[in-house]
Amino acid sequence: MDNTDERLIAALKQDARVALSDLAATLNLSRTTVRNRLARLQQSGEIVGYSVITRADVQSDPVRGLMMIGIEGRGAERIIRQLATMSEVRAVHSTNGRWDVIAEIGARTLADFDAVLFRIRRLEGVAQSETNLLLSTRKAV
Repeated sequence: MDNTDERLIAALKQDARVALSDLAATLNLSRTTVRNRLARLQQSGEIVGYSVITRADVQSDPVRGLMMIGIEGRGAERIIRQLATMSEVRAVHSTNGRWDVIAEIGARTLADFDAVLFRIRRLEGVAQSETNLLLSTRKAV
């Protein structure tokens, strides 16, 4: 994958329904080149599929946040497995720096969100945490 492929994918992330001619103009390429690159990226597995984000997708979790978690000892894999079983945990990311893991959490109400935070903080090996509520989404991929 080269710089042009990366630019093509970035443009598709902005609008996966954009016309080939518009993509070609944006990338300063021919339509045939764009079509061939798309086919190659799909065949190689770089592009797995296309999706649509609806208003309902964003509204299904009115209360969303990121919980940064510090883990004591070597319990990260165990805690990640436990987080993955919680229905309110949308994604779990390993990271670097002060925090070991970041969990994306979604809930219907603040009370439900608080209950999830409480359950996570009670997991054996969770030494510390910090949570930030997501107030609005300006761009979603």
